[in-house]
Amino acid sequence: MATPMSADRFLDALRDEGLSVVEVGEWRTHNRNHKGPWGPVNGVMIHHTVTRGTSNTVRICRDGYESLPGPLCHGVIAKDGTVHLVGYGRANHAGLGDDEVLRAVIAEKNLPVDDEATTDGNRHFYGFECENLGDGEDPWPKVQLDAIAKAAAALCRVHGWTQRSVIGHLEWQPGKVDPRGFTMGSMRERIADLLR
Repeated sequence: MATPMSADRFLDALRDEGLSVVEVGEWRTHNRNHKGPWGPVNGVMIHHTVTRGTSNTVRICRDGYESLPGPLCHGVIAKDGTVHLVGYGRANHAGLGDDEVLRAVIAEKNLPVDDEATTDGNRHFYGFECENLGDGEDPWPKVQLDAIAKAAAALCRVHGWTQRSVIGHLEWQPGKVDPRGFTMGSMRERIADLLR
């Protein structure tokens, strides 16, 4: 368990990992904190966007929808590997998930099957939305996969976490399929390599 790092430390951590970062508007104060607490943070969650086009994707993830207001994540990872920061604090990305999965993330143990949705994930996870149609056919460029791993590793480094603190939305909430097109096992291997 950890107190969320400051927005400035978050930005520095990503840049220190060698990522190209774009700050979108007043991202440091764009959040859903009025809906409940943010923290303690326990891990990083990876999503795909089901969108095409970086500017459109960033706009949607910043503003959200009428039924789901933004921000929908903390950072959007584009096809070219650029990280666009759209919010900081509580974000509408994880939703309700499995408390047993959360306990496994905290303990950094193998994840159980997510079979219930009873625990507020927006409170406990940093979130990255990754630009991809999520149809299993839209390619994941190497530069984007590398950026996902670096972004997750950057946060793990600050908090002293291992790759086991990084999960996919599909491992948290029953019925979710994201990210689709690569496995979270392979992504955690990439993150582990960076943390060595």
